[in-house]
Amino acid sequence: MIQIAEFLPPVHSSLWDLVAQCGVTDVVGALDLNQELGPEPPWSFSSLRRVKSAYEDRGFKLSVIESRPPLTRAKLGLDGRDEEIDTVCELLEAMGTLGIDVWCYEWMPVMNWMRTSTTIVSRGGALVTGYDHRHMRDAPLTAYGEVPEERLWDNLRYFLARALPVAESAGVKLAMHPDDPPLSPIRGLGRIMRSVENFQRLLDLVPSPMNGIALCQGNFTLMTKDLPAAIHRFADKIFFVHMRDVAGTKEKFQETFHDAGQTDMVACMRAYRDIGFSGLLRPDHVPTMAGDDNEQAGYSSIGRLFAIGYLKGLREAVYCEAGATASTAAS
Repeated sequence: MIQIAEFLPPVHSSLWDLVAQCGVTDVVGALDLNQELGPEPPWSFSSLRRVKSAYEDRGFKLSVIESRPPLTRAKLGLDGRDEEIDTVCELLEAMGTLGIDVWCYEWMPVMNWMRTSTTIVSRGGALVTGYDHRHMRDAPLTAYGEVPEERLWDNLRYFLARALPVAESAGVKLAMHPDDPPLSPIRGLGRIMRSVENFQRLLDLVPSPMNGIALCQGNFTLMTKDLPAAIHRFADKIFFVHMRDVAGTKEKFQETFHDAGQTDMVACMRAYRDIGFSGLLRPDHVPTMAGDDNEQAGYSSIGRLFAIGYLKGLREAVYCEAGATASTAAS
């Protein structure tokens, strides 16, 4: 059965307690990147062990890491990329030793996920983030100039050729997160993890049982008109799930409450059930609700609690439905 988890920063806060009170015991964790780099950087075994122990001391099980050492040079193929890849290999070895199964990474050069607004008014006055590509068309190039997509593919192949053997030895799965938004180029930077076909190319690029997908529904639903079919297509290559929703197109969209977007969430949950997915699924990019602040747009505490409750109810309904169908067939 799917395990519902939540992303928690590596330093204890009241959010940890709220998530525990919702009955969530699986956590998606992060490296403690705020610590000063020294003889034990955040991706070292000793640093990661401290983070894992902190989660476990509060009753959580850590199975996914969703933060990364610096990778700009690796993505762009610049001098120093081998040293950056070395840090990833160190992280993967530490994760394997500590029994942390999945590393969620991405291949967005220079800029990570981006929005053109974080204050769109949604249901009941809640605030959501959104993206409108019209505001980016005249944006200047970054300091890295124009970066073609094939350069990113070449550098991704180089990265995977080095990282995947380490991942295989450590028993750690690499789960690629899609580009957010799934558009290319943006400010001259190519972006390659932006279509269902390109995710197939990723899997074929360096074949490995550890080469897989973090299926972020908010992005995938902008890539395809049939998200449940994509879930079935990739099946055992889905290592981790972000269950969120949007309204619009990849050129112009906004985030939504989990029960108010354009995706058939029930059909998606059924698809995960039918392919036998038993990994972690977490809510993502929630609205900022009344009583919370918008300082970390997309990650307000109250919005997360609503999402957890919705996903738990959705999971119970879909799995109970399967049980009822099986009982009827047996009789």
